Amino acid sequence: MHRKLKGALAGALLTSMLVAGTIGTVGAQDAKEMVTVVKLSGIAWFNRMEEGVEEYAEATGNNATQVGAATADAALQVQLIEDLIARGVDAINVVPNSPQTLEPVLARALENDIVVIAHEGATLQNITYDLEAFDNAAYGEHLMERLAKDMGGEGEYAVFVGYLTSVTHNSWVDAAIAYQEKNYPNMTLVGGKQESAEQQQQAYQKTRELLRTYPNLKGIQGSAGEDVVGAALAVEEAGVSDQVSIVGTSLPSVSGPYLETGEIDMISFWDPAKAGYAMNVLAEKALAGETVESGADLGVEGYNDVQVDGKVVYGQAWVDVTADNMDEYDF
Repeated sequence: MHRKLKGALAGALLTSMLVAGTIGTVGAQDAKEMVTVVKLSGIAWFNRMEEGVEEYAEATGNNATQVGAATADAALQVQLIEDLIARGVDAINVVPNSPQTLEPVLARALENDIVVIAHEGATLQNITYDLEAFDNAAYGEHLMERLAKDMGGEGEYAVFVGYLTSVTHNSWVDAAIAYQEKNYPNMTLVGGKQESAEQQQQAYQKTRELLRTYPNLKGIQGSAGEDVVGAALAVEEAGVSDQVSIVGTSLPSVSGPYLETGEIDMISFWDPAKAGYAMNVLAEKALAGETVESGADLGVEGYNDVQVDGKVVYGQAWVDVTADNMDEYDF
């Protein structure tokens, strides 16, 4: 992945997709209404995703838009989806706060012949497809391997998830813990899973509590985009930056200052814009009656050779960023 040209997901990418026939433009009368429902609006992760949705709309002529509530509330997501069903949209893409809570309303969407594409919702049943940027267990193990390296393979560590109901975050963390127990027996998880509610302030407060309770804490692994920043702020404030290693999922625009100063050792992520774009490509294919199979090319970087397991479509889209390469990314 390279630096994104301002205002474009990369013109060359879109051009190549059009030439290859992966996507095509449609006339106004044939345009489909495709709405992406995110966990919440107004944070960097989903602002970036919206750029991809808008790029898809511009490239294809379909009416692709994004909506989200002001707070990460599953009940509010249900309300948004109910409204979209009533409007009779063609496709709903959703990044679920609570997959279990959404199952009934997504079932109603399918009953109304609406294509449903999820992202970070691999356990959902009432969907057409779920798009995952990569195999979740492999990603969790990858983060733990880096944290273990930074901790010297020993000591106490803590883990964060956005919500205890977040299937994807828990998949990462569960795989990471299992990997640690198998490969790094001198490391110890403390405090159980910490819930940040996808908020930097809550991650900060929880980290402060962890540092008070476990003064020998040596590592933190974050899942939500703001987790590592909240943790870094608390670690910096406590004056233990040299003691505590921090890794996790985030974006350079969110965590860059702490990567530069060294409070955060590494972030990993997939480009939300490309995921937003790829969700709409999947929806378009489903609306056209196409079946997506392993080896398919969605025409988006990281999703050029997807693997399909049931309804779940896996890409190979994660990247690692440290202080050494963060200037390659401007989002």
